[in-house]
Amino acid sequence: MAKIRVRLKKSLIGASKSQRDTVRCLGLKKINSERVFSDNPAIRGQIFKVQHLLEVKMEK
Repeated sequence: MAKIRVRLKKSLIGASKSQRDTVRCLGLKKINSERVFSDNPAIRGQIFKVQHLLEVKMEK
């Protein structure tokens, strides 16, 4: 199954509360923090919501 590597590249200053909560639920706390997730619709939905704050890479 494919993996998704997500890195927080922008600050949460100025982001809405909903966007901040989504980033926290992804487990990202500081700029340049990274997490790896298995590819599923729930994770993709969260990533889509805050895609302007993240850097996303697909892994095998």
